[in-house]
Amino acid sequence: MSQEQTIVLDPTRAAFDAQAKPSNLGATHFIGIGGAGMSVLAEMLHAEGVAVDGSDREHSAKTDRLESLGIGVEFGQKAENVAGASTVVYSSAIKPDNPEIVAAHAAGIPIVHRSDILALLMNGKQAVTVAGAHGKTTTSSMLAHILVQTGMDPSYAIGGSIQGPDGSTLDGGHAGAGSMLVAEADESDGSFAKYHPTIAIITNCEADHLDHYGDEAHYRAAFVNHAEHATGHVVICGDDPDALAVFEALPDTVKAHTVVYGTTPEDQLPDLAGASLVAISSENETAGSGTEQLTLELPAAVTGGEPVCQSVTLKVPGIHNARNAAAAISAAVLLGVKPADAAQAAGSFLGAARRFQVRGTVKQVTVVDDYAHHPTEIAALLDAARRRYPDSVIRVLFQPHLFSRTQFFARQFAEALAKADDVIVTGIFPAREKQEDFPDVGPDTIVDAAQGLKDDTDDSWIQAVDDMCLAAKMMAMRAHHGDVIFTVGAGDITDMDQVLLTALEAHRESCE
Repeated sequence: MSQEQTIVLDPTRAAFDAQAKPSNLGATHFIGIGGAGMSVLAEMLHAEGVAVDGSDREHSAKTDRLESLGIGVEFGQKAENVAGASTVVYSSAIKPDNPEIVAAHAAGIPIVHRSDILALLMNGKQAVTVAGAHGKTTTSSMLAHILVQTGMDPSYAIGGSIQGPDGSTLDGGHAGAGSMLVAEADESDGSFAKYHPTIAIITNCEADHLDHYGDEAHYRAAFVNHAEHATGHVVICGDDPDALAVFEALPDTVKAHTVVYGTTPEDQLPDLAGASLVAISSENETAGSGTEQLTLELPAAVTGGEPVCQSVTLKVPGIHNARNAAAAISAAVLLGVKPADAAQAAGSFLGAARRFQVRGTVKQVTVVDDYAHHPTEIAALLDAARRRYPDSVIRVLFQPHLFSRTQFFARQFAEALAKADDVIVTGIFPAREKQEDFPDVGPDTIVDAAQGLKDDTDDSWIQAVDDMCLAAKMMAMRAHHGDVIFTVGAGDITDMDQVLLTALEAHRESCE
């Protein structure tokens, strides 16, 4: 039997108990240390005094930063890289036949998943996790931003970068000196079962990752289990029916320290059974204003004193971001931030990177980039686009992510994209999948599913163009003053932003 067959990597198996400390790790080696999630954990351990090194395939800004801190990085993954390590850390992207995994296994070195390190770092801290099918990155980014702006200096581990002022991008990881830690809780592989946060935020629970969970019931049960691990509060969205199903499945003892937030009136919610409600009132006066106005009714159970009616002005558009703000502000207030200070800080948040991120404007045509790659996310994005740009033609360059997702959600993608005026679907970003396993799935899959969706027009509003560079140039050629073009998807469609801007410049110059 080969080593590949005998080595089993199980990200759901907890490696440490709640009393373990980072100092128990000894010399710690990260495989793929330059990854977005791995680099910040390495930096946090380094800040805790742990001897850290790692390996990666190539140089990057993250490996440069780690090396500047004195963390050794080897390029190329080789068996000898784990020599001298007391603990080896891997992510779900690392396979059992990785030479460093094989060498560590042969040497009897403990091999732990990145989630084990995050769980270990939560021990002894005021930790907040953000879980959900959608909104994790924005909500965790906003909460981290609020805590930073109010002087808390939290640590945070976020699965993406944060939009900074003047078009800059801030790293999604930081090892702070404060007692608080904010982290995305990735449910995709079940590893979030290891976390015991002070506050567990659940933004929604729309079934996903069924390749791991098997069915919706097991997926939902994993969220119930995660919520039960919160040592302080659960903060959960009352506008999402699947999240409400999670709430209703919680024991009364957990409901008693749960905060439900949303726009749904209390008389339309299930019995809260001792839970508190943060009501969101959206003033819906934001069309074209560039802001999202809302009011939060924070109960005494959240403020720790008198109820507070707090107005909030956001720079990130959409009702979905009003909900994200309600979750982030509620958690910040539970951590001791004054409601007015939390609201003011939230108002300066520009968004997570690749979330409604304006990339540029050429001759009154605006290019916006967004990571949305699920039908629900695309629908929310385009609803927000209509609020922000009510008089504009909305054009979308969409790159589907995964053949399996495209096949399963073809009709739902088409329905979401129908909220735009003009759509080009490009070739699918395969990620871990192979085209030969899905020979009949391509951009035409979504276009075919869209036929007849708009009764008042023909089907020319949507087309398939496999080559995304060609698609970008086509979209630029047919854009007019005042239009907004969105690049949408979780793959490399973001690279088309500059192609669009360059093509727009050339096209406009040729027309003048």
